[in-house]
Amino acid sequence: MAIAKGHRFEIDFDAAFPLGLVMVGEVAPDNEYQSREDRSAGRPVRQRVDEVTGKRQWKATVTDPSETNSKRASYDVTFLADVQPVPTTSEVLPGMRPIELEGLTAEPKVAGQGEFKYQSYVFRATGFKAAASKSGRASNTAESTPKAA
Repeated sequence: MAIAKGHRFEIDFDAAFPLGLVMVGEVAPDNEYQSREDRSAGRPVRQRVDEVTGKRQWKATVTDPSETNSKRASYDVTFLADVQPVPTTSEVLPGMRPIELEGLTAEPKVAGQGEFKYQSYVFRATGFKAAASKSGRASNTAESTPKAA
C-alpha cells in the first residue's frame, strides 16, 4: 500500500520536539501573494485556506532547541483554525515564549537545493496548549523535602 504525497501524519508534541518549542514574535494570518497590480487596484488581501480541512491558515515562527543545525532550527508552523490562535504562555524574553502545540501533524518534504537536499517536515497544528513549566516541577520537589530545624 502506497502513502499518497501530501499525507499528514499525526504526531505527539513531545515526540516531535523533545526540548519543546519557542515561538518568536506573534501569530499572523497566512495571506495569499498579492501582486503589485492587485495592491494598486485596491483589491483586499485574502487569507489562505487549507485545502484539506477548509480552515484558515495562520503562521508563527518557532525555534527548536533540540535542532543541532542552526540554519534548520527556526521555521514557520502553520495553524489551521477559524480564529487566530492565542498562545497560553507568557513571554520569557521580549517576543519569545515557550509553547506546546495541539493537534500536531507532520508532512514530510524534501528541502534544500542541488546536491544539498535533506528530509524536512511541514508542521501544522490546531492551536496551543499550556506549556509545562520545568522550573515549577523543581520547586514542587524542593517544597516536599523536609526542612532542617
